[in-house]
Amino acid sequence: MAIEIQLTDGGLMQIKPILAALGHHKAGTTLIAMQIALTLAVVCNALFIIHARIERLSRPTGIDESSLIVVNNKWVGPIADVPARQAADVSTLRSLAGVADVYPTNNFPLMGGGWQSGVRTKPDVGNGDLATAVYFVDDHAVNTLGLRLVEGRNFRSDEIGSLEENGTPDAPVVMVTRSLATRLFPEGSALGKVMYIGNSAARPSTIIGIVEHLQSAETSIDEDARWKDVTLVPMHLTWSQVFFVVRAQPGQRDALLKSVPAALKAISRRRVIPEPHGVIAFTDIREEAYRSDRGLAWMMGGISLILLGVTAAGIVGLTSFWVGQRRRQIGIRRALGATRRDILSYFLTENLLISLGGVSVGVVLAVVMNRWLMSQFETSALALSYVVIGALILLLLGQLAVLAPAMRASKVPPVEATRTV
Repeated sequence: MAIEIQLTDGGLMQIKPILAALGHHKAGTTLIAMQIALTLAVVCNALFIIHARIERLSRPTGIDESSLIVVNNKWVGPIADVPARQAADVSTLRSLAGVADVYPTNNFPLMGGGWQSGVRTKPDVGNGDLATAVYFVDDHAVNTLGLRLVEGRNFRSDEIGSLEENGTPDAPVVMVTRSLATRLFPEGSALGKVMYIGNSAARPSTIIGIVEHLQSAETSIDEDARWKDVTLVPMHLTWSQVFFVVRAQPGQRDALLKSVPAALKAISRRRVIPEPHGVIAFTDIREEAYRSDRGLAWMMGGISLILLGVTAAGIVGLTSFWVGQRRRQIGIRRALGATRRDILSYFLTENLLISLGGVSVGVVLAVVMNRWLMSQFETSALALSYVVIGALILLLLGQLAVLAPAMRASKVPPVEATRTV
């Protein structure tokens, strides 16, 4: 039988004899290398997905989340009665004990979906239009949400209009987020400038205020700044359904979750506040909005850990098997003067070569998998940093996995060279 573990001049390892030894174990070498390649491809893309989801669910909304509750209210009766009923409801809620402020709206951050519209700086509709989330608000919205007004002023009560269900949001004055202001007017301040919202017949809207940050209702936007592009339009909806956003005074939020619906029903029971989420704290809205993202991140993390564990177990098992097969050869080498360190280095180097081969194939598989994900799920391109991190993880894992059996191999005594069984 050929001696696969060879001693070179000076006791140093050479790559060539190691490759020759691996050539006698093609099946096992190929299996472990392909397992490393597959693990790298999955782990790289999993890390990329996890990071994207964590970034998404960590986005700031720009509002005072801990103090807010939202009421989903639908009136029953003639549409013509809605403005008066809405005014009565808002007045009652603003006078309710524990309430700091209230405003009615069509949607709010993290709601999902909502009103989206094209915006531009010229009257004509074109391909260069930007998209914005549209929130219909009144002069109490800034205070209720806890927004930071960085330029200009808030709406006045006499600027609040009304919007029918098929109306257009082209109010004479509007407020925008800093992100949208910068995208519309990149070369200067947007304050006092004119923008157009909606179709080609839209009237000009003058920007009278800019808020630091406010998140859109959509939670799935990843690629650009659209999730920060919001326009506040001073209009009360004359629709049968509306959301009341209520800001609680310190320590009063939980009490208002019960007192707010009771106060509304005391005014009139000709309304529907659906159960169980008709009245909900905004912290629960955030939890629900990102439930799927959080679940996906945990799932991808679990899959990655399982694959890494299986790969490590495979390396340990194969190396242990090889050590068992080579005990006599290791003993011969020890008898010829090889030290424990030489034996340990041999197996570490051998595993490193296998890992490098697997990583090389894995990099290609990772890119191919990412291209497939991009075509099927519209994900973004895999950054090089994730491939590098994944490769380093697999190389380190391989060395750690082989360390225990390699140390056992280094303890094989020279007397093994004389055994025939």
